[in-house]
Formats: sequence, C-alpha cells, structure tokens
Amino acid sequence: MGRRKKGQAVSGWINLDKPYDLGSTQAVSRVRRIFDAQKAGHAGTLDPLATGILPIALGEATKTVPFLMDADKAYRFTIAWGRTTATYDREGEVLATSDVRPTLAQVEAVLPRFVGEIDQVPPAFSAIKVDGERAYDLARAGEAVELAARKVVVHSARIADATDPDHVTIEIECGKGAYVRALVRDIAEALGACGHVSELRRTRVGAFTEQDSVTLEFLEDLGHKARQAEALLPVETALDDIPALAVTDEDAFRLKQGRSIVLVPRQVEVVKAGLKPGSRTVSAMSGGAIVALCEMRAGRLEPSRVFNL
Repeated sequence: MGRRKKGQAVSGWINLDKPYDLGSTQAVSRVRRIFDAQKAGHAGTLDPLATGILPIALGEATKTVPFLMDADKAYRFTIAWGRTTATYDREGEVLATSDVRPTLAQVEAVLPRFVGEIDQVPPAFSAIKVDGERAYDLARAGEAVELAARKVVVHSARIADATDPDHVTIEIECGKGAYVRALVRDIAEALGACGHVSELRRTRVGAFTEQDSVTLEFLEDLGHKARQAEALLPVETALDDIPALAVTDEDAFRLKQGRSIVLVPRQVEVVKAGLKPGSRTVSAMSGGAIVALCEMRAGRLEPSRVFNL
C-alpha cells in the first residue's frame, strides 16, 4: 500500500503579486504552507529583486505549468543611467560609469530596434545551464560565461515615465525567454550610455494580470480565517488560449482512463476554429471542470494529460 501524501489535495492557481526581495521558490513554499497543499510549482522564475506576477500552481494545476511557461508576458522596468553593473541590476558590481544621459527622444528613437524577433544574448547571471551548471553559479565563482544569442520576440515597447534625467521607465510585452536585463544592456549600448535595471515589475503572464493578483499578506489573512480557497483560480486558467470542448460523461470517463474518443464532424469544426496554427491541443471539459488535455488527430481526441478533480 502506497504512502499517503502529506497535505491537502487542493488544486488550482494563485495569481501572486510577489514582493521585493523574495525568491520564487520561497514564494511557492509560503503559498504551499498557507494551503497545506500536497504539490506546488510556479510558471516562470521572477528574480528576488523583481516584483509582480508569479502564477503558482497547486495540485493538478501543476500539469498545466508548461503551457503557461510559453505564454506572453509584460514588464515595466526603470533604467538608471550612469552605471553598468555585472548583473545589469542595482545589486551587481559596477563595471563602468558614464556621464551620458540619453534624452527621451533618443530612447524613443532606438526602441523600435528591439521590437519584433531579435537576437538576444542572455545575461551571464541567469539560470541558463552551461555544461550542467547554472550560468549564475559559474559567474559568481568568477568564471567567464559565454552564452549564445537566442531568438526572442518583443511585441511592443514604449516609454511609460521619466521622473528625472537619470531614469526612464519602459513597458514591454514579449514572448518566452526574453530577458529584461539583457534588453537594458543592449539599449544602453545602442545609446552609447551606461545603464542598469533599478526597478523591475512583471505585470502580466498570459491571463494572469495585476488587477486579479493577491499578495502573500492577503493570502495569509485568508488562511487564518480558513478562507484561502477563495483566492484559488480554476486549473484551466492557464489554458486561456487553448480551445475547450465539452464532452459527454461517457467520453469523459474514457479520457480519464487514457483512451481516445471519436469526435462528430460538428465538434471537429469547433475545435479547428479555435486552434492556433500548428497546434493540436484541446481542453476536454465536463461538468464545468477540465477532464484532460488532448491532441486532436484524424477526428479523434487522444488524452496527453488527465486531471483528477
């Protein structure tokens, strides 16, 4: 007989507004404790020095994490001119200084270079693995870290604010894998200036936005009142861009057993209308809850992830 898992079988998403100076893993641990959840994970690491949206998955929601990792994101960040640091944020060792203070017109003129599909070299202080080691571990040990350029997509970039000549705040929307610190490095270089990220906030991850987020303090207060479930979002929240198809109880039973189901022509048309180009993934729903994530092939739904809700 298997050992009983510790904690509660709670499933869903928490749209956490992560505070400053708290690591993503620490944030997950605190949320997991509040819910006494058996299982937890997050969708996309957020640096301790950054604030903002950190979606945390509990229970069965962890099966949808890969889909949210691929979601578009939005950031608001401030560039402080005058210093370039090793980490491209305010905590790193100062590598260079400059008296150059780009004007707003100059910043605005250079931003279009960084919109669209661009080549970006990730910062050495990043979680990318090099020969099995994290790049930031190698960099902290004093080793030279050379990372290859990668294709990333920036959908938009605009100046949001400028409190004084030493700072400019920019908002971007981007795809998977884009590094704000690398973007700031490249913007400063293009302007012949030194600069680093002085503030960074993630404002959106897929369907998770600032407006619907909750703080740790709010969650802890709910926990003291045994009302933390009020903050839980459905498992399928992470699948907002994946078409959903209602299935019968009989078909739901088959899918949960790992067996495929046959779609009628009308269902095939509905699914095809909602699929993104190149995608086959469909959410099978029954009774208002997700049953399985499926691949549509030749008019059939074949379950790839089954949910026990």
